[in-house]
Amino acid sequence: MQILKSSSIFSNFRLFNSSSKPKSFIVFLQYFSAASSYSVSNPSLFNYLVKDLNFSEIQASSISDRFCHVKSLEKTKSVVNFLKSQGFSNAEIASTARWTPQILFASVEKQLRPKVKFFQDLGLMEPHIGKFFSMNSTLLTCSLDKKLIPSIQFIRKVLGNNNEDLFKVFSRCNGFIARDCILKLSRNIEYLESCGIVGSQLSSLLRRQPRIFRMRDSALRELVSRALAMGFSTDSRMLVHAIHTMNCLSEETFKKKWELFNSFGFSDDDCATMFRRAPGLFRVSEEKLKLGIEFFIDVAKFDKNVLVSKPFNLMFSLEDRVIPRYKILQIIKSKKLLKKDKSFSNILELTEKDFLEFISRFTDDMEELLIAYKAHLLPTSSSSDDENTCQPSP
Repeated sequence: MQILKSSSIFSNFRLFNSSSKPKSFIVFLQYFSAASSYSVSNPSLFNYLVKDLNFSEIQASSISDRFCHVKSLEKTKSVVNFLKSQGFSNAEIASTARWTPQILFASVEKQLRPKVKFFQDLGLMEPHIGKFFSMNSTLLTCSLDKKLIPSIQFIRKVLGNNNEDLFKVFSRCNGFIARDCILKLSRNIEYLESCGIVGSQLSSLLRRQPRIFRMRDSALRELVSRALAMGFSTDSRMLVHAIHTMNCLSEETFKKKWELFNSFGFSDDDCATMFRRAPGLFRVSEEKLKLGIEFFIDVAKFDKNVLVSKPFNLMFSLEDRVIPRYKILQIIKSKKLLKKDKSFSNILELTEKDFLEFISRFTDDMEELLIAYKAHLLPTSSSSDDENTCQPSP
């Protein structure tokens, strides 16, 4: 059964004109050759996946080839009906089968239902079930008694009994338990604890960066060594934040952030000091760092030493915190409402509640200041510690 039309490929042949490089044309010929001979080993399974479940033809063909010996669709339809009864969409079923197509041929009562119920008992409910298992499909192939239950009991010793934290770990590291043995996790936890990362620090690192706990022994030790080389010690509570940041960023990206600070006149010693005081600073995007440095130096007239001593100022949102509070402080100073000069850096460190209380001290001008403050606030906000900048670790 042919699944790719050769005409659709020839329609794009004009893209490979006489000016194309020979190598590009060879790649095209190889692609066409493979496509033109693309066939399906199990047509009935292929048609069911494509027509009834909206699988892509490529995925359906791959599954039908792998399970070409399957003659009846009874078990597959039973699995699909069960998954749909649990709230799975067709797209989530396809995603679940992407890495573990054997699920489509599993026993509902012996393999699937007990595992789904296990996670439901932990607090996983609709409409999140389909999305969760589509991202963690290997959990459905693990042994419940030999793998899932012991592993989760072990992880909860670190996280505590908060099941929301458990699901955060899964959301940030697909197939976290399914692909790793307890012995590997235990070794990495033991090593991190030997580095002084214990209690709430250990659980916080597991929630934020579960991939660290899956690392090879040598890779984890190398990561910690890089942090220690930056001047951290095993008795420093900032070490865990340095490890988090260095695991988020490639060495190349880390170097670019360092060079950005250098370009504004910060020395290597300044950079090292800033990193030790606020490791999360290097997770901030280059664009935000650049805009922040320019504002503090050119507009707020900060000395660079202030930023070196208080680098977390660069982690605050310019739109939602820095600029609005700067404007308000300028108004207050222009009205000469302060008996004693107030440091802008100290103003930035105030919580939102404390800042509003600070404004309320100026009774006669409070309404004007509040209106001005709200006028400068923008509807969008940017995080000071954006974990989405993290890059997957090996």
